[in-house]
Order: sequence, then C-alpha cells, then structure tokens
Amino acid sequence: MTNTLLRNGFLALLIGLLLSCGGGGGGGGGGGVVGIAGTASAADGSGSNARSGLWDGPGGDTGGDGTGSSGSSGAGGASSGGGTSTASSGDDGSGVGSGGTGVSTADAAGVGGVDGAGSIIVNGLRYETNTAVLSLEDAPALQLGMSAKVTGPVNADFTSGVARRVESAADLRGVPSSVNPAEGSFVILGTTVTTDDATVWADASGLAAVTPGSTLQVWGLPAAPGVLRATRVEQRGASAPILSGTVQNLDAASRSFTLGGVVVDYGAAVLSGSLDGRPLADGTLVRVRANTVSAGRLPATLVQWWYPVPTANATPVYLAGVITDYAGLGSLRVLNVPVNASSAQITGGPAGAVGNGVKVEVGGIMSNGVLQASKLKIRHVPGTGGPSSFTLIGTVGNFISPASFQVRGQPVDASGPSVVFVNGSAANLRNGAKVNIEGAKVVNGVLIASRVSFE
Repeated sequence: MTNTLLRNGFLALLIGLLLSCGGGGGGGGGGGVVGIAGTASAADGSGSNARSGLWDGPGGDTGGDGTGSSGSSGAGGASSGGGTSTASSGDDGSGVGSGGTGVSTADAAGVGGVDGAGSIIVNGLRYETNTAVLSLEDAPALQLGMSAKVTGPVNADFTSGVARRVESAADLRGVPSSVNPAEGSFVILGTTVTTDDATVWADASGLAAVTPGSTLQVWGLPAAPGVLRATRVEQRGASAPILSGTVQNLDAASRSFTLGGVVVDYGAAVLSGSLDGRPLADGTLVRVRANTVSAGRLPATLVQWWYPVPTANATPVYLAGVITDYAGLGSLRVLNVPVNASSAQITGGPAGAVGNGVKVEVGGIMSNGVLQASKLKIRHVPGTGGPSSFTLIGTVGNFISPASFQVRGQPVDASGPSVVFVNGSAANLRNGAKVNIEGAKVVNGVLIASRVSFE
C-alpha cells in the first residue's frame, strides 16, 4: 500500500509539473525534426555519402553549410531512396547534453514533420544530437518536411532534450488517380492527400505544377481514415507502392484489412514494429509496402506500425498531427493517440478553433493510455490557415547572392522585399556567416526566408 501511494504521488507530482510549465517550444512549425544529413547508405544505389540533407553524422560536412564536394541531391531534388541508412551524429554545439539542466532520464517520443535544421528540433523542442542514431528509408538524406519520430529524454517543459534515435520513412507512394488543384488535394491508392501552407514541395511550385502521370512520394500525417495531410511531396520515377493509414475492416481469417479505399492482403507479409505487444487491430496506424498493386488490392510484403507511440505511464510524448474523434478538449485523438487537453495551455489560436481536421502540436505525458496534455499549439485550421514556419540554424554556404545560398545544405532565398534582417542586412550574407533563418514556405526545394538573424 505504501509503495502504491508513493508511486501515485510521484505520478501526480510529475503531471502537475508538466501542466504548470506550458509555453516553451519555440518557433518550429508543422511539428518536426531537424538535423543535417550525414553518412548514409541507401540500398538502391543512391550512394553512401549522403551529405546534402539535414543530418550531420560522422564524416559528414562539418558545419552543415553545404560546401562539401560530395553528396546526394539536397532538399531541392527528388531523392531516389528505397534503402535504409543509419548514422550517429556529431555534437552540434547547442550546449544541451544528457547532463543539461532539467533533462529527464526517461525517453520521450516525438512524432511530426522535419521543420528545421541546427541540432534536432521536434515540434519546437531542440535536441542535442551527440549520441543520436538515424534510421532512414526511401531517401538518401533527411530533408525538410519528412515525417519522423525522435526518441530521447526531454525536460519538463518540452524545450530541450537529447536525441537517441531518429526514424523516418515515406508514407505514401504511387501515381495520383485524381487531382484537385483548387482544393490542394489528390488521391493515391484510395487515400486522399491534403496539403496546407506548411507542405514542402521538393521539386515543384505546387500541386498545379506536378507533372501529370508522375509517381509521387509523400511524407505526411495520418488524419481521418483514408486521409493523409502531406508534409512533403516529391516526384520520382516508377517505384513500388507504399501506403499508410488507419486499419479498418480487419479480417484475421482472410488476413486482410482496408486502408482508405484499398484492400491490403497481408497473408505473406512480415509484421514489424509493434510496441508493448499490441496486436494488429482496427484503428492501428500502419505503413504498408508491396511490390505491386493488383486489381485494387495491395499484396503486402511488409506491414509496419507507423511510428508507434509508447503508452507506459509517465512517458513524455509530443505529437504533431490532425485532430480526429473530437468530443471536446477533454477527449480527442492525434495520430490515433487519445488526448486529454482540458488543462493544456493553448497557443496559436483560440480554444474554440480546436476541432476535427485542425493540425496541432500537443505535448504531455502518458497516463493509463491517454496523453495528458500540458500544451497544445494550433498549426493549421482548415479554411483559415495558421502559423507555419521552418528554421535553419548554422553557417551560410554556397553563397551566390541573397537569392541563392545554403544553410545546413538547405537552399534558401532571402531576397524578398519583406524579409526582416536582425543584427545585419542582406549585405552581411556571405559564406561562413552564422545565421538563424526562418521561413514559411518551401517551393521547388527552396526555403523562402521571412527573417534572417545574424549571430
């Protein structure tokens, strides 16, 4: 009895601490991960020296300014991935380490889209990357907009932590069966893909500029069943299909289920990635890989749990996703995780704007399978928009003009008339200059800067 009371008391104290902290998180947009692409090995022959993305591993270009002479395509080009890469990163000098002030020893889970570079940032939470390991599929390097999961200890107000592992893989791949440029949506393999202001267009100016009939590789956040909110879209050659979403109509006898409008046959598939011994069931978020599509059915070769979130009590969790099953702030879901946000600090808009279809960042701790949120940030409200931003922290490289340079290997255009310069001007942009770049959009792989701060 005494031990039980002590445990309950400790859990209540931890919840109270998290709920009291609020704030924090900073200016990352869309929910994300950041870093610099380091040494990668892609099974599709894309090369073993992928240095132009957003992860800085051993042997990668020091400083991440994109000045190295070798590497795969940067954020501006469609990657040809299909393999898996792993890399341990070097210290980014952020000064946040495992011995840093207030960093817990328990691993947290953060899921979202890559929205910056300069250590690792997940939904505004900045991680030290000295011991981080990258597990990357479907691309030779980590890029802006890719969905990802970061695991590692964080502090109580979700502002700093230590990344132990970063995982990223494409969520959808195929030829669109229909396109609606006016609504910014398209359909692939029976799944409706929606876009918003924070969607990264890797090699096009937008949906209307996508080449008809091309295969699209999409990273995104699952919303309602059969719907994916795109965080990055790139064109590529014909490739094996990938489909992610919420399992429905599971038939264990026939070994099949549906994702959106497609029937998945998983009788010959490998099941991978379950946490806490959870079985495949209706409502499970999965990523399915197959070699082909046959008569509207997908014969799966692999069924992966989609960035599974731990449910153990007192586990810190920070998610970016689209709200579903909204029944009030006390009962909603994000990435199919039950959330109680009744005591959360709400930023980015009024509490009344929270509802189904709204993209948010939400953080707190798990308790009896429910994320008890201490903070909720509104990122995009359908029909009204919301704040979206990307952040790059590093040194300028490959400088040609304010309209063409790189930071952490990411192309940047800071020539617009509305760009705000802090502690300097456009004349101070040059190779080696230390900067903090903020921007709201990535078009044709180029971050359109809105603010440039010199350090």
